[in-house]
Amino acid sequence: MASLHLQDVAKSYGKVEVLKDIDLDIETGELIVFVGPSGCGKSTLLRMIAGLESISSGDFQIDGERMNEVPPSKRGIAMVFQSYALYPHMSVYDNMSFALKIAKMPREEIDQRVQKAAKILQLEDYLERLPKALSGGQRQRVAIGRSIVRDPKVYLFDEPLSNLDAALRVDTRIEIAQLKEDMPNSTMIYVTHDQVEAMTLASRIVVLNNETHTIGQVGTPLELYETPRNTFVAQFIGSPKMNLMSAKVVSAGDSTTVKLDHGEEVTVPIASAGASSGDQVSFGIRPEDFVVAGEGDPVIYSGEILYSEKLGEVTVVYLKPAAQGEATLIAKIPGIAQVTKGETVHLTGSPEKMHLFDAGGESFRYK
Repeated sequence: MASLHLQDVAKSYGKVEVLKDIDLDIETGELIVFVGPSGCGKSTLLRMIAGLESISSGDFQIDGERMNEVPPSKRGIAMVFQSYALYPHMSVYDNMSFALKIAKMPREEIDQRVQKAAKILQLEDYLERLPKALSGGQRQRVAIGRSIVRDPKVYLFDEPLSNLDAALRVDTRIEIAQLKEDMPNSTMIYVTHDQVEAMTLASRIVVLNNETHTIGQVGTPLELYETPRNTFVAQFIGSPKMNLMSAKVVSAGDSTTVKLDHGEEVTVPIASAGASSGDQVSFGIRPEDFVVAGEGDPVIYSGEILYSEKLGEVTVVYLKPAAQGEATLIAKIPGIAQVTKGETVHLTGSPEKMHLFDAGGESFRYK
């Protein structure tokens, strides 16, 4: 349908800088997800693409055509908002067809487009109902259908599931994933706070950093999970977030040995070009990559259990921090682990699952 190109795009309100140095290429048929902490500018960036916010500087193109000054109605974009914004006095059919009627499209073509969208979204049996007779998930499907009938170049979704309860979020997320499969050439951009939505829906994820106002990393969901570029991405992608512990380099080379501040030495199969013995680094391991150490296993961390959550399929264990000022360590142990508050647990992990970051927070994997 359409490719998008953003080069050196920035947004500011007076002296307040919201976004800067945004360089991003989105290919036809991708589903790109914008994620980041509150205030990072993800919805602002989406609105800039839609034309609802002006671009302070930089260049934005759709299919090679500059769009900076093009009004929203001329960009070939349809947007699905957090609020359904349906007309309560209109039927589902009339809600979906309203924009086409305003555009004076022939009645037969309007009907064909509405019927096609209703079939894709499984709304064929609800076309005569009013919005008040629909569930939240069905109303959101009507809002999506209202976009589909316009046959836009690009679909924009601004946290479309945030008003739904947990069960409906799962159902509607699956429906959006199926919608993307049914429309493989459609280009979609999706904003969310929900990591599960991002990890399951995205072709690629764009992580926006609220501290630098820039893109922290762009990649497939598994690329960001397995090889985060910096500590910001490492701790934002994944739930619970990656554990980070202070350490010093003991020996550098094709692999790196570090001494954690709490005393353990760990060798990580990561090259540390430019590092020297004694350099301060951060050692990272995800909660799900911790394993309870058996007899003879090298121990990464031994800590006192502060709290545990037995969730059935996994037990989440919160441990006393490795050093003063550091965050509580978290381990996810499969199944129902027989652990109690105050108990000391010894943890290890596979070296291939470990991470190293320099003093500036950048991953050694990218050096």
